[in-house]
Amino acid sequence: MKKYKVVLLSGDGIGPEISEVSKKILKKVSRKYSFEIEINEQLFGGIAYEKKGFPAPEETLDQCKISDAVLLACVGDIKYDSLPRELRPESGLLKLRSALNLFANIRPVKIRKSLIGSSTLKKEIVENVDLVVVRELIGGIYFGNPRGHITNTKVPKAFNTMVYDASEIERITNIAIKIANQRNKKICSVDKSNVLEVSQLWRDTVSNITSKDKNLSFSNMYVDNAAMQLVRDPSQFDVILTSNLFGDILSDLAAMLTGSIGMLPSASLNNNGPGVFEPVHGSAPDIAGKNIANPIAMLLSASMMLKIGLNESEAAENIENAIDRVLSRGFRTADLNNGSCQILSCSEIGEKIINEI
Repeated sequence: MKKYKVVLLSGDGIGPEISEVSKKILKKVSRKYSFEIEINEQLFGGIAYEKKGFPAPEETLDQCKISDAVLLACVGDIKYDSLPRELRPESGLLKLRSALNLFANIRPVKIRKSLIGSSTLKKEIVENVDLVVVRELIGGIYFGNPRGHITNTKVPKAFNTMVYDASEIERITNIAIKIANQRNKKICSVDKSNVLEVSQLWRDTVSNITSKDKNLSFSNMYVDNAAMQLVRDPSQFDVILTSNLFGDILSDLAAMLTGSIGMLPSASLNNNGPGVFEPVHGSAPDIAGKNIANPIAMLLSASMMLKIGLNESEAAENIENAIDRVLSRGFRTADLNNGSCQILSCSEIGEKIINEI
């Protein structure tokens, strides 16, 4: 029997609730498809700071490095916002990405037919949405130096540095090309090259690499226009390739096309070693502990983990089909309420999905 080691980072807020559902799903599907998943739970985020003094303890990072995959729920809470920057949960997330060299973030955005009515946009705008955002994850302004505050001036100032080198752009472009060739061979690279020098390098580098693949349909778009186009005509996109900052913003915007940010998974990958699979949504501390969170994005992240990280595609497809069947029968969590469905708790909808596997 095949055995896999998975590190589970439940994190903060609603993380433990949605993680509990994911553990049950993975247990059920692994038994059905005759493989074993050893789940190793580790402290991460705000809870790790409270118990260990750091949001990404070395013990947690070491366990992640020797795993087959990492499944992460969510981190963060407003109560940690007053901490020094390096002790905040979000800094732990950046440290994890850097430690595992997770340079590629893959965020699929696909409308589920049973949820078309949940989108705030018209049906005809969203009904054919099926795109992937490929975001560079460990470069750009989030990691650039120098950075900091200037306090010895009359007016306090702060600064960050947006920087990329050509090799960082090349490797994320190659990931986008690989994904595009598995889909519809269409890439739109998003930048701000009319203003930013770093975006000029991005555009030149991406254009040079993609020009070598004659089967690709390739285009460039400024980030402000891309944001507008995602709302105006999102089905025009297939693979969106972009930098760390722009990808962070655009992928959250794209998430809302589906009706809820609680519906989208993501994968953060490197060229070798374990990937991190996590929902796009945040920790939602305002509803933590109330058993009303939507666990589906984390379940879809678990499905991505099975498919991409563990090569268990049949099991992954089973999870997604089970989710679709439950949604098609009108069962929802509160965030997907359209006024004509049956609202279930986090654990209840989890049980419905488990019963469909």
